[in-house]
Amino acid sequence: MSIATSITAKEIPYLRGWPLVGSQLALKYERLHFLQRLSRLGDIAGFSFGTAPHFLVNSPQLIQEVLVEHAATFYHRGRYLRRAFIGNGLIISDGEFHRKQRKLMATLFQPRHLATYAETITRYGEQFQQEMRHGEVIDLHQKMIDLAMSIFSKVLFDLEIRPGDEMMEAMDIALAHSAKVLFSLVAIPIHWPTPYNKRLQQARQVLQKRIRGAFQQRKENSEHLSEQNDLLSLLLQASDDEGSRMSDQQVLDECRTLFIAGFETIAMALIWTWYLLAQHPEVYQKVQKEVDSVLGGRTPTYEDLANLPYCLQVFKETLRLYPPAPMIRREARDDVEVGGYHLARGSTVLISAYTLHRRADYFPEPERFDPERFTPEREKQLPRYAYLPFGGGPRVCLGNHFALMEGHLLLATLAQRLRFELVANHPEVGFDLEHNLALRPDRKIEVIVHKRTEEEKQG
Repeated sequence: MSIATSITAKEIPYLRGWPLVGSQLALKYERLHFLQRLSRLGDIAGFSFGTAPHFLVNSPQLIQEVLVEHAATFYHRGRYLRRAFIGNGLIISDGEFHRKQRKLMATLFQPRHLATYAETITRYGEQFQQEMRHGEVIDLHQKMIDLAMSIFSKVLFDLEIRPGDEMMEAMDIALAHSAKVLFSLVAIPIHWPTPYNKRLQQARQVLQKRIRGAFQQRKENSEHLSEQNDLLSLLLQASDDEGSRMSDQQVLDECRTLFIAGFETIAMALIWTWYLLAQHPEVYQKVQKEVDSVLGGRTPTYEDLANLPYCLQVFKETLRLYPPAPMIRREARDDVEVGGYHLARGSTVLISAYTLHRRADYFPEPERFDPERFTPEREKQLPRYAYLPFGGGPRVCLGNHFALMEGHLLLATLAQRLRFELVANHPEVGFDLEHNLALRPDRKIEVIVHKRTEEEKQG
């Protein structure tokens, strides 16, 4: 589509695009292929997109400079979701306000709260495996989305959202909108009466109605907030060092942020974990051996996780191959030097976890699924910022420990009793990147459910 050249622009290799549109079409329709081509040009490479200079940074050292050492210079461009869905939530806000909000919200993910969330996760995991029927064919893609939605809505709002709920479609529209706007040079104003904007507004109203309803319920029963363990109740109680709490509007913004960003993260991670295990039965057997040995058939607890290291290795390796935040975007407030390269004010920097995680110098045979990469000894050998499933620096995903815990727990819970086998001649699963920022499958993933017998568990 575009032709790579070796010309030098301030010593930065450059990938030329088409006249007028630059690399827009490549980013929209063949994003991963395009980013991989860029990554092969070196630790930093430029490309054309709109009027501002754009660069892909693909080395741990340069990434650390962007995300940590020059964090004040590179700000997060999150405007594409602001007005439509999440207001001034944590992934959108910037500066001192962001720092204060982050400190307030960090209390939501303390270990004492994670242990409580763990009980909800395993309860839904047990319910899921009980609903499965031996020999039935299911769409793993949809089932994991349903499971993730059920768990996250319960943890966040204490709501029961079941498959087919209108919230599911509203979430899909919200997530597709973020991808559409991010890679468009011209944005149609959201208030224009187009069919697309009408669907967008309807989705927004669905999300706002349900979230505001849960919010109002908590406000009306505020004397019982301390007895509640959902994230919304904790948000309403959170206060800073001076005792100040969030405004009602900010609580609503943060709820929408957590819901939209958090749901997609864990749903995609679960889908790819079970897809990989269905392709690699030898890894699945090691997982089952570990959970059988440690748990002996009982439901795992938060305290059990330390004794299930291989399950965590499997989940981490899945996140390497299919990172939930496959791309980070920053814009330079001022002229800045990164790794000796001059980047002008207004330059946009992209960090692709997808390409970073496929650097063969850090991950030999990078396309191979190998959980042994994440033994404690081997993980310590990785350079800092070589593995970024949840971003890095001051804006690293605040819910990263929750996401790791949920994936870890669900793997241990389901693997005790279930095994999934891809149906015969299953087509290769790719990515639907035109409608999603995350690495969402482009098709159904049909698997046969096998419920383990007692003999299998003992043998």
